[in-house]
Amino acid sequence: MATKSQTEFAQEFAQSALSAAPVIILGSGASAAHGVPGMGALAARLLEAPLPAEWTGEEKAEWTSFLDKLTTGADLESALQQVRPTERQTLFVAAVTREFLLPSDLAALASVLADRRSLPLTRLYRHLFDSTHATVHVVTPNYDRLAEYAADAADASTFTGFSYGYLQTRAQSPDTRVTVNGRQLRTVAVWKVHGSLDWFQDASKQIIGVRSALTVPANYSPLMITPGIDKYRLTHGEPFRTILGRSDVALQNARSYFCVGYGFNDEHVQTKLIERCDRNSVPLVVLTKELTPSAKAFLSGGRCRRYLAIEDGKAGARAYMHHAPAGFDLEKPLWRLDSFLDHFIGADA
Repeated sequence: MATKSQTEFAQEFAQSALSAAPVIILGSGASAAHGVPGMGALAARLLEAPLPAEWTGEEKAEWTSFLDKLTTGADLESALQQVRPTERQTLFVAAVTREFLLPSDLAALASVLADRRSLPLTRLYRHLFDSTHATVHVVTPNYDRLAEYAADAADASTFTGFSYGYLQTRAQSPDTRVTVNGRQLRTVAVWKVHGSLDWFQDASKQIIGVRSALTVPANYSPLMITPGIDKYRLTHGEPFRTILGRSDVALQNARSYFCVGYGFNDEHVQTKLIERCDRNSVPLVVLTKELTPSAKAFLSGGRCRRYLAIEDGKAGARAYMHHAPAGFDLEKPLWRLDSFLDHFIGADA
């Protein structure tokens, strides 16, 4: 059982990190809490997906090799990194991914329409905007739009690197904001480093955003970087080059970090974070159902000088801190964002 001093130290650390207007990093666990499937479920969907009739024999053979790796225990990313899909196959994976994730994304939107407080992320945004800060930065590899729905419910503007409206093009400036009477609206800047369910490109690589699209627009393909060997090559093209640059700026300038459901398995997101936690002792808070081996290795390896990490535990939660790396128990499920906010900023915040 945690001693009173440990619990109080954790509370003081968490409140201090929140008061510094942290950059929020959302991983797949943040979306899983609201019914969005993860990579394991997507792998199962790809195993049963019917193949396009126009694929060549070589493409079918390569796909069979990929499926064999999945069925023998490889995770989705590892399996895709061991094969060399054609561009047509990469687009196929993106299309299946979008079709698979969209229903759960829309279900989350329906829950927000029924109750604007259904996403605890909304409450976090409101708490952070109680300060003088005009922008909250979110960095995420997730394709879904829960971060944007939560901002809408918080009466904040959102910016994802695209112009505003139903038919969006890439913004001319990464600092584009809505202003009213000469004042910038409070804005959640969501840097989606792997793309979004509502981004598309045509054969000439012209990029658009269509927030209302239920199906992929004619002559367009989903614009999402899926796991695999092409993952890092694709980030050199737009809009990802600009978005990665802006996420790096946000992470570089952050005074604290707040990770929800993030496993520390993506170099696109964590490189700057790890560097600043090491060199500048920037405080880090991590909430997750279960700390991944990568997260544990980072936290225990000495490169993160000031941190609070909370995962599920028998007593309610298990917490780890820079001064208590062996961990201590918490009596409430504070690894969940809603419970964390109830405990650390108040139930009515």
